[in-house]
Amino acid sequence: MSKLGNIGARLYRGEVGYDFIGKRKIWYGLSILITIVALVGLGVRGLNMGIEFSGGAVFTTPKTSVSASEAQHKAESAAGGHQAMAQKLGDGALRIQISGLDTKQAVPVQEGLAKDLNVPVKDVNTQLVGPSWGEQIANKAWLGLGIFMVLVVLYLAIAFEWRMAVAALIALIHDLTITVGIYALVGFEVTPGTVIGLLTILGYSLYDTVVVFDSLKEASKDITKQTRFTYSEVANRSINGTLVRSINTTVVALLPVAGLLFVGGGVLGAGMLNDISLALFVGLAAGAYSSIFIATPLVADLKGREPEMKALAKRVKAKRAAAAAKGASQEDAEDAAPAPADAEDGDDGTVVGPRQQPASRNRGRGRPSGKRR
Repeated sequence: MSKLGNIGARLYRGEVGYDFIGKRKIWYGLSILITIVALVGLGVRGLNMGIEFSGGAVFTTPKTSVSASEAQHKAESAAGGHQAMAQKLGDGALRIQISGLDTKQAVPVQEGLAKDLNVPVKDVNTQLVGPSWGEQIANKAWLGLGIFMVLVVLYLAIAFEWRMAVAALIALIHDLTITVGIYALVGFEVTPGTVIGLLTILGYSLYDTVVVFDSLKEASKDITKQTRFTYSEVANRSINGTLVRSINTTVVALLPVAGLLFVGGGVLGAGMLNDISLALFVGLAAGAYSSIFIATPLVADLKGREPEMKALAKRVKAKRAAAAAKGASQEDAEDAAPAPADAEDGDDGTVVGPRQQPASRNRGRGRPSGKRR
């Protein structure tokens, strides 16, 4: 078995572990800081909405030696100041998006681009997207997200309990906020592929959270009938028990997404992959983080406010205090006990030899082994 497998087995058995719940204030503070940065980026820079949402025109040119940056400058000049985005395709062609153009404006822009790029007008393909269609897409995206959230809360409330449903909802909002904020900071274009990526990461984040919740539900069954562990400690053991599984799942999921983002979008120049790959990469990482550091600690906080769990924590604390006091008393008694007669003194005056009394001294002191006659 590998070293990671050994660690996973020891985590599952509770032999080792990290106190995630005890340090939850650190994770809360870190998440709040990241969320604030994301919201600031969203408020300052805003989202770079694609033409599918804002409306505009897409021009596809034949193979040309003009660079993407130069083509973008020429397109903005031809469009009279409208924002443009140019991408170099794999065959050397250009894909130029100009937002805010209508049908009347598209024709002169097409002619201007053909002239500036020195290509025939008929070879410049034009596709128009109306703003009403983009508004419909945006409304459907919001509707789909809302339905997803409602179904998630209902499922978790029925399958587990409402506290877990609330914690999972907060974790999902946390993942969404971070992903959207990073999108704003990076400046990637928001397309329907972005929406698909967001919905995908929400499902993945929910799966990782449900795995931990299922382990916690099983471990906390009849928890008030014992006095060994508090609810927070059981929650922490559940996180540690599924930690290696969460790490393995996240790494395996991130590797192909990283290939899309860094190799496909960065090295090969397939910029159209960036819209979905960035959402997946950031969302998968944020989802793994929130299921461990946000969702389960929130459940422990909410559950710890119940009177039954407060009473359990007091009983566990009292039992441990009594055990500690008993252990200390036994240790003091052993230290104060006189040395046995058969012990020898060392050269420095310390007692060397067994401290327990010989078995012969205790003979006859206990209950007689035979029956009285």
